[in-house]
Amino acid sequence: MVGLVIVSHSYKIAEGIKDLALEMASGYEGLHCAAGLDDGSIGTDAIRIMEAIKEANSGDGVVVLADLGSGIISAETAIDMLDEDIKVQIADAPIVEGAIIAAVEASIGSDFDKVLQEAENTKTFQKVYK
Repeated sequence: MVGLVIVSHSYKIAEGIKDLALEMASGYEGLHCAAGLDDGSIGTDAIRIMEAIKEANSGDGVVVLADLGSGIISAETAIDMLDEDIKVQIADAPIVEGAIIAAVEASIGSDFDKVLQEAENTKTFQKVYK
């Protein structure tokens, strides 16, 4: 099963996104958060992200969704630090919508490429119709 990692500067935001995604993908256990710093403050930590990627990996790859630019930089650093051969990619997707769709796709057994593509397709979701 494809794993997911939510990278956010805020622990509360990451956990809220996780709760929402798991509401839509009931029973999915591959979603992990890497958010905030050890002291509870706002920030990202490449080591924490690397560990979350390892935890999320079940052999089918890991899709990472991040909130802001330095979250992306920390995720890229974490990927570079991996000492294991894990298929992992950062999705170019909005973190909330991307996480929900990715969790649903992963929960129904979609492969890595499908999970990543569907997460990235959320960039074009239209929310308001006029």
